[in-house]
Amino acid sequence: MKPYFYLIFLMALPAVFLSCSDTIEDTYIVNKPVYLTYDVLRSSIKTSGSQGIVQPGKIYFKDDYIFINEYQKGIHIIDNSDPSAPEIVQFIEIPGNVDMAVRENILYADSYIDLVAVDISDISNITEVSRVEDVFPYMVPVYNNGIAEEVDEEKGIVIGWRETEKTVEVTHSGMTYRQYPEYNTDFLVLNAGGSSGNGSGNGSVVSQSGVGGSMACFTLYDDYLYAVNNSVLHVFQVSTASDPAPVNKVYIGWDIETLFPYQDKLFIGSRTGMYIYSLEDPLNPEYISAFWHATSCDPVVVSGFFAYVTLRAGNICGDNESKLDVINIADIAKPKLVKEYNMVEPYGLGIDSNLLFVCDGDAGLKIYDASNPYELDKNQIKVYPDINAYDVIPLGDMLIMTGSNGLFQYDYSDPENISLISMIPLSQF
Repeated sequence: MKPYFYLIFLMALPAVFLSCSDTIEDTYIVNKPVYLTYDVLRSSIKTSGSQGIVQPGKIYFKDDYIFINEYQKGIHIIDNSDPSAPEIVQFIEIPGNVDMAVRENILYADSYIDLVAVDISDISNITEVSRVEDVFPYMVPVYNNGIAEEVDEEKGIVIGWRETEKTVEVTHSGMTYRQYPEYNTDFLVLNAGGSSGNGSGNGSVVSQSGVGGSMACFTLYDDYLYAVNNSVLHVFQVSTASDPAPVNKVYIGWDIETLFPYQDKLFIGSRTGMYIYSLEDPLNPEYISAFWHATSCDPVVVSGFFAYVTLRAGNICGDNESKLDVINIADIAKPKLVKEYNMVEPYGLGIDSNLLFVCDGDAGLKIYDASNPYELDKNQIKVYPDINAYDVIPLGDMLIMTGSNGLFQYDYSDPENISLISMIPLSQF
């Protein structure tokens, strides 16, 4: 009997059901799945000392440590007790990891379909303390040519493909899988997992928790960890930090990208708009309102009566224009666009009081006085044009920023004289 194959779309999209009775026989490049077994996946977390940063992902800050994701491989821990001389001290190997958040001394991280809790109280002796299995969607890597052989989820997680050329029967049936995009700047907003959106100037700092960048898809609020994957908001109770427990799922909508908590609200960025949910009952986030925009990638930050959203055009993000939108949320039930500013290639952003930091890709890091959101273009404080900027975390007087060249830290205690404190370059290996 000839094997049958599923067609899998070459896009990072939700699962799609195909229904077609036609069977086609032809010669194809067939991608055979390479599996990581569940037993190996669930026994793989370990530390391997200091390693160079090669493919940096999302960033997080807690106490004197900076955490940087190495895309789908794990998390670098940087001792930042002296910001002028940061030191990479440990690497936690976590297969399939994209994001992280930290509460007390427990680091939460995605590991493909699982959520893991890791005790980091002793950086030299990091251990996994609990795991919630099968909580995130099953996804597969991108492949470049041909079709994919049927995936057998019982065998484990697909971590790659092996190309062969075969004459096979292909039937359009069954369910496709959402795909992890290949490593590029777009993955920063398209993958599940994430860091806390708590910023020093956003009114929602929780002392037990750390601070993350604006690309967050996880965030901590009260005794709960929220994690979004494309369409569903997962709610975990973390009152006992070492034992996260899934307690609720809330359907939000398609193409959800980022989470940002502000006061008792949760601002959720998607490729088509911004949703606002109440966290008055943290166990049951409740829809308040939404603001719709053209299809694009859009992290969001909030301060006072204004939300700031960067919209990036091109590639998988859609739309034709890149810009920064300013949205008035004084009436939380009726968010209103009040100003648009042209951008080149905006990614993450951060806000601290009246200072707005925008990562504009190849156009660099841009810093604005946001005391008057209607005149940001007239109140640009500084531009760092020689940095391809991705994401930022403002921390009162120090800015942590990731770019294509590495990790940067700036002193912005004097906004008129912002200075570089240190830089960790990317490794070439």
